[in-house]
Amino acid sequence: MTTQVRTRFAPSPTGYLHIGGARTALFAWLYARHLNGTFILRVEDTDAQRSTEESTLQILDAMQWLGLDWDEGPFYQSERLGIYRSYVQKLLDEGKAYWCECTPEELEERRKLALEKGEKPKYDQACRNKGLGPGPGRVVRFAMPFSGTTSFDDMIKGRISVDNGELDDLILIRSDGMPTYNLTVVIDDATMNITHVIRGDDHVNNTPRQIQLYAALGFDIPLFAHVPMILGADKTRLSKRHGATSVMAYKEMGYLPEALVNYLVRLSWSHGDQEIFTREELIEYFDIHDVGKSAAVFNPEKLLWLNHHYIMTGDPDRLAELLPDFIKAKGYEIPDHAYLRQVVLDVRERTKTLEEIVEFGDFYFAEKEPPEELKETFFKPELAGIFRALVEKFERIDLSQKAQIEEAVKGLLDETGLKFKVLAQPMRVALTGKTVSPGIFEIISTLGKNRALPRLKKALDYMEAKSRPRE
Repeated sequence: MTTQVRTRFAPSPTGYLHIGGARTALFAWLYARHLNGTFILRVEDTDAQRSTEESTLQILDAMQWLGLDWDEGPFYQSERLGIYRSYVQKLLDEGKAYWCECTPEELEERRKLALEKGEKPKYDQACRNKGLGPGPGRVVRFAMPFSGTTSFDDMIKGRISVDNGELDDLILIRSDGMPTYNLTVVIDDATMNITHVIRGDDHVNNTPRQIQLYAALGFDIPLFAHVPMILGADKTRLSKRHGATSVMAYKEMGYLPEALVNYLVRLSWSHGDQEIFTREELIEYFDIHDVGKSAAVFNPEKLLWLNHHYIMTGDPDRLAELLPDFIKAKGYEIPDHAYLRQVVLDVRERTKTLEEIVEFGDFYFAEKEPPEELKETFFKPELAGIFRALVEKFERIDLSQKAQIEEAVKGLLDETGLKFKVLAQPMRVALTGKTVSPGIFEIISTLGKNRALPRLKKALDYMEAKSRPRE
């Protein structure tokens, strides 16, 4: 066996990349990076009916978005069918596999009889010594040893042993001529020199069968690490009813890849009490032996908290570059980069996702008409005079300069003896259409004269109209 660590991720393209699959990929990627090894991507697409090109592309996009770059691949099992068949022929020639003509109906009948007798419903090896050859409807089965024990040391679960009498003569080639998972995964992992098979613990039961296949084919047996499941809050398997389970759904909701990576790695793995890790720290600290045995519970609030941290501390230029898709989705025109950068700086304390930045900061992208009840409450006729004075001061200064805005407002308050709160909320409602927003001075300097002044003038017009005596 090669001494260099070689791990792999081998998704089936029958749907999107699931959160659980992404964490498995992350663990395999981190282990390879931690030990300066090689990470391989393989697409298990032999299920022609369920595998789609769309799913394959979505999985590759999700891997790239998460930053899980692969060193070799992607390899496609559908392009390796000749390799699998040649190894099956080897097993047939050596008497380690055989053709079976039992129909699905016969197998189901025997399964029912076995259950009625209280026996294990495994294949009864009816065709094992018939010496059959290929024929319509026939499958190839592996001749599992009758006695003995298959054992392996799982890097997470510890020693696992299974009585060989419990193992089925598993199918290697289906009646349609296509190879099965247990065959392809063994041949691929062996021929690609995979040293560490890191995968979900739903595969634990397959491992003893696969170890027997490795031995029969004369392959070195890799080390195995079966990662515990991710559960929903109700301790059942994570599914759509617990929230989004697709990696790309989180991208579409405005999560950052570093937040999702940081969150996923902490499901079943820890490094002291540290919660937040850079990618470099994860590579330095991660060891598959430190992954816990217990299932992890997915907590959307914790993920949101992490995402808020990365929004708060992220490079505003990068965050600004990520916003246009979310702006376009709301039907707004996309402003220039410098403007978006300033929007990020204004609102990120109060927002947890990229989508929230656009939703909460909607007034930056389009003028928001305040509801009539807010106008009634805050655009009071008695404020018309001071509001006019404010607008006149703003017309004479550079509204992109926060210091000039503050100085103008302070001067006006000194002249009139009014408190800032008298002006603050009417200005806020005029500028944003709502009562909660970032700081007034930040909003004005970001909006600039062309956006801010017309909104303030509209509020002034409303106040003045209200102050005129009705005819």
